Amino acid sequence: MSMITERPVSNSAGQPPVRAAAEAPAAGRRDVRAVISAYVTLTKPRIVELLLVTTVPAMMLADGGMPSLWLVAVVLVGGSLAAGAASVINCYIDRDIDELMRRTKRRPLPAHTVSPRNALIFGLVLAVVSVALMAAFTNLLAAGLTLAAIAYYDLVYTLWLKRTTTANTFWGGACGAAPVLIGWAAVTGSLAPAAWALFAVVFFWQMPHFYPLAMKYKDDYARAGIPMLPVVASARRVNAEIIIFAWLTVASSLAVWPLGMSAIYGVPTLVVGGIFLVEAHRLARRVSRGQAVKPMRLFHWSTTYLTILFAAVALDALI
Repeated sequence: MSMITERPVSNSAGQPPVRAAAEAPAAGRRDVRAVISAYVTLTKPRIVELLLVTTVPAMMLADGGMPSLWLVAVVLVGGSLAAGAASVINCYIDRDIDELMRRTKRRPLPAHTVSPRNALIFGLVLAVVSVALMAAFTNLLAAGLTLAAIAYYDLVYTLWLKRTTTANTFWGGACGAAPVLIGWAAVTGSLAPAAWALFAVVFFWQMPHFYPLAMKYKDDYARAGIPMLPVVASARRVNAEIIIFAWLTVASSLAVWPLGMSAIYGVPTLVVGGIFLVEAHRLARRVSRGQAVKPMRLFHWSTTYLTILFAAVALDALI
């Protein structure tokens, strides 16, 4: 409730505080919008969006064209709820360290906009609904993979790996790559070599994608006691891993080409893969030379790279 609604405002004739009464409903609407916004923020919509970018093209490739719009809608809704559930529970578990990091201290839990209990209930409800939706309208393999992805991300990665090992990003990569398998399984009820190849692309991509972000917020992670690789390892080690995993990402993307893909996929994949490698080596070179480092350049380009690659997957499947 705003301060205006709590303080009477009288006019010169001593009439009732009309302004305060009129503003009370508006303040109430603002409060409702703020609460809704806080719950949406807990689901980390940008992460959900990125995951869906990989899911639909995988479904199209599995189908050899465009799957039924009903199935696509079910997987999009179920996948969004699952990713949102994993993120909400992640926020619940990480609320202690989020308070210590500048990047995360304004999230709803450290900002006390949403209570931990309500956040946990919200996350669990989203998880149950997402898995039930996938089980009812796709198949048990897709539903099982959805449940496994949520559990792995929150119980294995967030609760354990993130706080205990420098390999947390590597092992946590399986969660980010899971939507490819889920989308494929929803269409076919099985997993083919092409599905695993696309899984490998997203899995390896997450190191050169996330390490630059961890470099930028290294002090934040150090303050929270999180052993992200840039916090505890030398710059040479971080550079080496960025380059190795960037090459593995591109190699995996090219391994998809002979698995039923055409030049519609292969040519753009070669082009954006080349640019991706150039950016990875450029970042490593600047760090090794002690020059001003701009890690977010690679971070943002890696997102563009993945989007273009999976757009090529979708286009190839349609044509």
